Amino acid sequence: MPEQPPLVLDPTGADHHAEHQSLRSRGPATRVDILGVTAWSVTDPVLLKQLLTSSQVSKDGRAHWPAFAETLPTWPLALWIAVNNMFTAYGGDHRRLRRMVAPAFSARRIQAINPTVEAAVTTLLDALEAQPAAGSVDLRERLAYPLPIAVIGQLMGVPDHQRESFRAVVDGVFDTTLTTEQATANTAALYEALDNLITAKRTEPGDDMTSLLIAARDDEGDGSGLTHPELRDTLLLMISAGYETTVNAIDHGATALLTDPEQLAHLHTGRADWSDVVEETLRHEPAIKHLPLRYALTDIPLPDGQTIAQGEAILASYAAANRHPDWHGPTADRFDATRPSKEHLAFGHGVHFCLGAPLARLEIAAALRMLFERFPEIELAVPADELKPLPSLISNGHQALPVRLRPTTR
Repeated sequence: MPEQPPLVLDPTGADHHAEHQSLRSRGPATRVDILGVTAWSVTDPVLLKQLLTSSQVSKDGRAHWPAFAETLPTWPLALWIAVNNMFTAYGGDHRRLRRMVAPAFSARRIQAINPTVEAAVTTLLDALEAQPAAGSVDLRERLAYPLPIAVIGQLMGVPDHQRESFRAVVDGVFDTTLTTEQATANTAALYEALDNLITAKRTEPGDDMTSLLIAARDDEGDGSGLTHPELRDTLLLMISAGYETTVNAIDHGATALLTDPEQLAHLHTGRADWSDVVEETLRHEPAIKHLPLRYALTDIPLPDGQTIAQGEAILASYAAANRHPDWHGPTADRFDATRPSKEHLAFGHGVHFCLGAPLARLEIAAALRMLFERFPEIELAVPADELKPLPSLISNGHQALPVRLRPTTR
């Protein structure tokens, strides 16, 4: 088939649903331009799952992407491919790094943190309830943001006074409208914050994952411990992934219920439960739209006759895949908590499947359930089509989510 010119992805994410439809219309995979870098966007869920589990696809750009060195100095998304942690590791390195992080997300730890999550939600809802009846509040700012920050802050041992500074720089990691210079400055600020956290925890360790990882870094003498860059970048991964994605999922879950009363009726009548709402939110509006990058270790033939050549970059386009009509039928674009199969790729697939998925599910379910129980008459304060997307081709959320907690007098 004739080669199509790369589709240029919009860094502002202004109309990502239309863009994802365009990607799917070009076949199971198609070349795209991501801020000047060409990659294969994969939107067919069957093909994407195959690539995500293939030993012939790597996330280690240093070892397996010929364009790595020339791309790094000028690409605004350089941090996404340059970090030294399990996110960019391949093979044995990935297994080693994942083993060191996995204890933070064991079933025992997640069960133990549940009371913390519910207490944090209660505190946030108490503050909302104290608001004057008139006017609106930004639900993203007042609930979706602070809950994951509080939870991941406790898990990682980030002091209260440092959490807002982490929020600002993590937001910058996901903002794909930054220039290279702005992204570089944001990365420097991020690493300064991480170094300050490491210094504080090395001086006064606590019962938190940061202290445990530092101990592993300092105590292992057989080469299996974390190097300093791996330590910093592992903390970066855990804090950013444990924060930004959960914010977006709470945002979109609330939006779906506020814009479709039928979904709340499903909950009230028992046709669906909060787990159904969480999974359908993750399918319908995954927190991450596109995840850079992976690399072909060999030529990979595609179902339509094209070939991803060895050394070419691959973009996992999770949001487009989640709504693929071959997977979820003609109603794939509709939010439906009663959908029989809500399978999705919001947390990835294969060896890089998100370790924090159980914690994210716990937080999303608690936030939504307790919000709608406390404020059964909550409503959007603006028309749904006036909600503005985040300026990102990666992160999928709204800039603000204004709501009225109680209907105004009519």
